Amino acid sequence: MNFVSKRPGDLRAFAEAILAAAGSSPHEAAIVAAHLVEANLTGHDSHGVGLIPMYVQDRLDGKVRANGHAELIRQDGPIAIFDADMAFGHVVAREVTDWGIAQAKATGLTMIGLRNAYHVARLGSYAEQAFDAGLVSILFVNVLFGSPRVAPFGGADGRLHTNPICIGVPGSDSHLPFLLDFATSRIAIGKVRVAFEEGRMLPDGVLIDGQGRPANDPGVLFTAPFGAILPFGEHKGYGLAVACELLAGALTGGVVNRSLKPEDRALTNSLLAIFVDPARFGELPLFHATVTDIIAHLKASPALAGGSGVLIAGDPERQSRAKRGADGIPIAQKTWEQICAAAARVGIDTAP
Repeated sequence: MNFVSKRPGDLRAFAEAILAAAGSSPHEAAIVAAHLVEANLTGHDSHGVGLIPMYVQDRLDGKVRANGHAELIRQDGPIAIFDADMAFGHVVAREVTDWGIAQAKATGLTMIGLRNAYHVARLGSYAEQAFDAGLVSILFVNVLFGSPRVAPFGGADGRLHTNPICIGVPGSDSHLPFLLDFATSRIAIGKVRVAFEEGRMLPDGVLIDGQGRPANDPGVLFTAPFGAILPFGEHKGYGLAVACELLAGALTGGVVNRSLKPEDRALTNSLLAIFVDPARFGELPLFHATVTDIIAHLKASPALAGGSGVLIAGDPERQSRAKRGADGIPIAQKTWEQICAAAARVGIDTAP
């Protein structure tokens, strides 16, 4: 498979230009482009610039609201519900996270629901926003996008989506932040898309085809009869996926997966976010010292034969960011051609 390598700054500028030409303000285009490129830098190509063709198509189809903001629907003390009305999730999720940070700083704890956002993308970005402010965060997201593509445990067809969960713990002078960000399926659907575009097969135990049989070809997810991704950890990942559907979808009043019939809407996320100020527990230095000890204890474990040693959630992203920041971001040739075609559709004929 052929790849092109792009410098992060060049890629960010190109993404901004495409999004602006598709109708976003310079401010919105900068936020969305930065979010996508950061996802690539951290190694999450499934949530990176490869999404631009979909974003452009959805803008041209009128399925995403450019330059929109989150509307506060209801507030009861530290609990609030916002509605995005299909504005870019990268923007509105940042807005409600800022609101949550301010509220948690004032009261110690807040819980926010954001419904009907257009693709919030990499969930870890909002946990980073929170731990940069010194806050612990717990985030649940549900996904509605065409036909469901994740099978329930014991089922033979898609009934859910890749509903992600994220937990962030701020760092200190003695330890780096903890950032746990994962899909409740074996892998994110975007990673299946990337494998499909790169011509790679997937390992056993990830996919089933349209007849419920084990499959390795990522194409089973994109051609009828559609296959599905399996939940990670069997019933455990499945249970967490349902929890996302209940908390991020049902509790916030957002859309949920309740039918196999695809809805005529773009990729829609609803989010339940909890932000906690650890200083309110009164022992912040002790907390950070204990976190440091826990991490050191885990990393002192001898590496498995042939392995590279123990990592903590957030380490892979930091390693990828350093490498790709220095060497450039690799993008599959097919994906790059799709991005350039999307640029041409909105009048941009030059690429970095």
